[in-house]
Amino acid sequence: MTEATALLPRPARPDGGPAPADPAGPPPAQDLLDRLLAGTPHRVIDHPPEGRTDLASALRGHTQAQAAKCIVVRVKLTGRTVRYGLAVVRGDDRVDLDAVRRALGGSRAGFADRATAERITGCVSGAVVPFAFHPDLHLLADPGLLDQEEIYFNAARLDRSVAMSPALYRRLAAPRVERIAERPDPVPPGIYHPPPGAKTDR
Repeated sequence: MTEATALLPRPARPDGGPAPADPAGPPPAQDLLDRLLAGTPHRVIDHPPEGRTDLASALRGHTQAQAAKCIVVRVKLTGRTVRYGLAVVRGDDRVDLDAVRRALGGSRAGFADRATAERITGCVSGAVVPFAFHPDLHLLADPGLLDQEEIYFNAARLDRSVAMSPALYRRLAAPRVERIAERPDPVPPGIYHPPPGAKTDR
Protein backbone atom coordinates (compact mmCIF):
# COMPACT_ATOMS: atom_id res chain seq x y z
CA MET A 1 0.00 0.00 0.00
CA THR A 2 1.36 3.43 -0.95
CA GLU A 3 0.91 6.65 1.02
CA ALA A 4 -1.54 7.75 -1.67
CA THR A 5 -3.75 4.65 -1.58
CA ALA A 6 -3.70 4.64 2.22
CA LEU A 7 -5.85 7.78 2.10
CA LEU A 8 -8.66 6.08 0.19
CA PRO A 9 -11.99 5.94 2.02
CA ARG A 10 -13.72 2.63 2.52
CA PRO A 11 -15.21 1.46 -0.83
CA ALA A 12 -18.85 2.46 -1.22
CA ARG A 13 -19.54 1.52 -4.85
CA PRO A 14 -20.01 -1.84 -6.57
CA ASP A 15 -16.81 -1.29 -8.61
CA GLY A 16 -14.76 -0.92 -5.43
CA GLY A 17 -14.10 2.79 -5.85
CA PRO A 18 -14.57 5.42 -3.16
CA ALA A 19 -17.93 7.02 -2.61
CA PRO A 20 -18.59 9.99 -4.90
CA ALA A 21 -17.79 13.38 -3.50
CA ASP A 22 -20.35 16.01 -2.66
CA PRO A 23 -21.12 17.73 -6.01
CA ALA A 24 -20.77 21.08 -4.27
CA GLY A 25 -17.33 20.23 -2.93
CA PRO A 26 -13.92 19.83 -4.56
CA PRO A 27 -13.10 16.92 -6.91
CA PRO A 28 -12.26 13.74 -4.93
CA ALA A 29 -8.56 13.82 -5.81
CA GLN A 30 -8.18 17.42 -4.66
CA ASP A 31 -9.03 16.59 -1.06
CA LEU A 32 -6.88 13.44 -1.10
CA LEU A 33 -3.94 15.33 -2.61
CA ASP A 34 -4.16 18.08 0.01
CA ARG A 35 -4.06 15.48 2.76
CA LEU A 36 -1.20 13.59 1.15
CA LEU A 37 0.97 16.69 0.75
CA ALA A 38 0.33 18.11 4.22
CA GLY A 39 3.64 18.69 5.98
CA THR A 40 5.82 17.81 2.97
CA PRO A 41 8.38 20.11 1.27
CA HIS A 42 6.48 21.20 -1.83
CA ARG A 43 5.41 24.48 -3.42
CA VAL A 44 1.92 25.59 -4.43
CA ILE A 45 1.57 27.85 -7.47
CA ASP A 46 -1.67 29.69 -8.22
CA HIS A 47 -2.22 30.78 -11.83
CA PRO A 48 -4.98 31.44 -14.38
CA PRO A 49 -6.97 28.29 -15.26
CA GLU A 50 -5.06 26.18 -17.78
CA GLY A 51 -4.89 22.46 -18.50
CA ARG A 52 -2.75 22.37 -21.64
CA THR A 53 0.77 21.25 -20.82
CA ASP A 54 2.67 23.81 -22.88
CA LEU A 55 0.61 26.78 -21.69
CA ALA A 56 0.52 25.64 -18.06
CA SER A 57 4.31 25.24 -18.15
CA ALA A 58 4.69 28.79 -19.44
CA LEU A 59 2.42 30.14 -16.70
CA ARG A 60 4.43 28.33 -14.03
CA GLY A 61 7.78 29.37 -15.52
CA HIS A 62 9.49 26.07 -16.27
CA THR A 63 10.35 23.87 -19.24
CA GLN A 64 7.86 21.36 -20.61
CA ALA A 65 10.31 18.60 -19.68
CA GLN A 66 9.56 19.31 -16.01
CA ALA A 67 5.78 19.00 -16.41
CA ALA A 68 4.21 15.71 -15.36
CA LYS A 69 1.85 14.84 -18.22
CA CYS A 70 -0.74 12.33 -16.97
CA ILE A 71 -2.66 10.13 -19.41
CA VAL A 72 -5.16 7.38 -18.54
CA VAL A 73 -4.69 4.35 -20.77
CA ARG A 74 -7.19 1.53 -21.25
CA VAL A 75 -5.49 -1.83 -21.71
CA LYS A 76 -7.46 -4.84 -22.91
CA LEU A 77 -6.45 -8.12 -21.28
CA THR A 78 -8.58 -11.16 -22.17
CA GLY A 79 -12.25 -11.36 -23.05
CA ARG A 80 -13.99 -8.34 -21.59
CA THR A 81 -11.35 -7.73 -18.96
CA VAL A 82 -9.57 -4.38 -19.05
CA ARG A 83 -6.98 -2.69 -16.91
CA TYR A 84 -6.41 1.04 -16.54
CA GLY A 85 -2.99 2.62 -16.30
CA LEU A 86 -2.04 6.17 -15.40
CA ALA A 87 0.96 6.95 -17.58
CA VAL A 88 3.09 9.84 -16.30
CA VAL A 89 5.66 11.26 -18.72
CA ARG A 90 7.53 14.49 -19.42
CA GLY A 91 5.40 17.26 -20.84
CA ASP A 92 7.39 17.32 -24.08
CA ASP A 93 7.08 13.55 -24.58
CA ARG A 94 4.10 11.46 -25.61
CA VAL A 95 2.89 8.20 -24.14
CA ASP A 96 4.05 5.05 -25.91
CA LEU A 97 0.83 3.03 -25.86
CA ASP A 98 2.57 -0.17 -26.85
CA ALA A 99 5.00 0.19 -23.94
CA VAL A 100 2.09 0.67 -21.53
CA ARG A 101 0.35 -2.36 -23.03
CA ARG A 102 3.43 -4.50 -22.44
CA ALA A 103 3.92 -3.18 -18.91
CA LEU A 104 0.34 -4.05 -17.95
CA GLY A 105 0.30 -7.38 -19.77
CA GLY A 106 -2.45 -6.61 -22.27
CA SER A 107 -3.17 -7.31 -25.91
CA ARG A 108 -4.31 -3.82 -26.95
CA ALA A 109 -4.07 -0.32 -25.53
CA GLY A 110 -5.73 3.01 -26.23
CA PHE A 111 -6.56 6.25 -24.49
CA ALA A 112 -9.44 6.02 -22.01
CA ASP A 113 -12.51 8.10 -22.79
CA ARG A 114 -12.86 11.38 -20.92
CA ALA A 115 -15.70 10.24 -18.62
CA THR A 116 -13.78 7.15 -17.52
CA ALA A 117 -10.55 9.09 -17.02
CA GLU A 118 -12.28 11.67 -14.83
CA ARG A 119 -14.08 8.99 -12.80
CA ILE A 120 -11.07 6.81 -12.11
CA THR A 121 -8.70 9.70 -11.33
CA GLY A 122 -11.17 11.91 -9.46
CA CYS A 123 -9.93 14.88 -11.49
CA VAL A 124 -11.34 17.13 -14.18
CA SER A 125 -9.81 16.79 -17.63
CA GLY A 126 -6.58 18.74 -17.91
CA ALA A 127 -5.88 18.61 -14.18
CA VAL A 128 -5.14 14.92 -13.60
CA VAL A 129 -2.59 14.40 -10.83
CA PRO A 130 0.28 11.87 -11.08
CA PHE A 131 -1.10 9.80 -8.19
CA ALA A 132 -3.35 6.75 -8.24
CA PHE A 133 -6.14 7.29 -5.73
CA HIS A 134 -8.30 4.50 -7.18
CA PRO A 135 -7.36 0.88 -6.34
CA ASP A 136 -7.85 -0.20 -9.97
CA LEU A 137 -5.58 2.47 -11.45
CA HIS A 138 -2.01 1.28 -12.10
CA LEU A 139 0.56 4.08 -11.84
CA LEU A 140 3.46 4.08 -14.31
CA ALA A 141 6.10 6.81 -14.47
CA ASP A 142 8.76 7.29 -17.13
CA PRO A 143 12.34 7.73 -15.85
CA GLY A 144 12.81 10.74 -18.12
CA LEU A 145 10.49 12.75 -15.88
CA LEU A 146 12.09 11.49 -12.68
CA ASP A 147 15.52 12.70 -13.88
CA GLN A 148 14.38 16.34 -13.65
CA GLU A 149 15.52 18.58 -10.80
CA GLU A 150 11.91 19.49 -9.96
CA ILE A 151 8.55 18.40 -11.41
CA TYR A 152 5.27 20.31 -11.75
CA PHE A 153 1.64 19.25 -12.13
CA ASN A 154 -1.86 20.65 -11.79
CA ALA A 155 -3.24 20.11 -8.30
CA ALA A 156 -6.50 18.37 -9.38
CA ARG A 157 -7.71 21.83 -10.46
CA LEU A 158 -6.90 24.03 -13.41
CA ASP A 159 -5.91 27.14 -11.46
CA ARG A 160 -3.38 25.66 -9.05
CA SER A 161 -0.23 23.59 -9.46
CA VAL A 162 2.29 21.83 -7.27
CA ALA A 163 6.08 21.68 -7.57
CA MET A 164 8.16 19.05 -5.79
CA SER A 165 11.33 17.03 -6.07
CA PRO A 166 11.18 13.73 -7.95
CA ALA A 167 12.45 12.03 -4.78
CA LEU A 168 9.45 13.25 -2.79
CA TYR A 169 7.10 12.27 -5.61
CA ARG A 170 8.51 8.74 -5.71
CA ARG A 171 8.14 8.40 -1.94
CA LEU A 172 4.53 9.57 -1.90
CA ALA A 173 3.26 7.96 -5.11
CA ALA A 174 5.46 4.83 -5.34
CA PRO A 175 5.02 4.61 -9.13
CA ARG A 176 6.18 1.65 -11.15
CA VAL A 177 9.06 3.12 -13.17
CA GLU A 178 8.93 1.99 -16.80
CA ARG A 179 10.10 3.44 -20.12
CA ILE A 180 6.67 4.42 -21.44
CA ALA A 181 7.50 7.66 -23.27
CA GLU A 182 8.56 8.49 -26.79
CA ARG A 183 9.91 11.76 -28.11
CA PRO A 184 7.85 13.40 -30.89
CA ASP A 185 9.68 13.98 -34.13
CA PRO A 186 10.84 17.60 -34.42
CA VAL A 187 9.01 19.76 -36.94
CA PRO A 188 11.43 20.91 -39.68
CA PRO A 189 11.77 24.71 -40.01
CA GLY A 190 9.28 26.21 -42.43
CA ILE A 191 6.81 23.32 -42.22
CA TYR A 192 3.32 24.52 -41.30
CA HIS A 193 1.14 22.29 -39.10
CA PRO A 194 -2.35 23.75 -38.67
CA PRO A 195 -4.17 23.01 -35.41
CA PRO A 196 -6.72 20.16 -35.46
CA GLY A 197 -9.95 21.23 -37.17
CA ALA A 198 -8.46 24.35 -38.71
CA LYS A 199 -9.56 25.22 -42.25
CA THR A 200 -6.70 26.12 -44.53
CA ASP A 201 -5.89 26.22 -48.25
CA ARG A 202 -2.16 25.98 -47.70
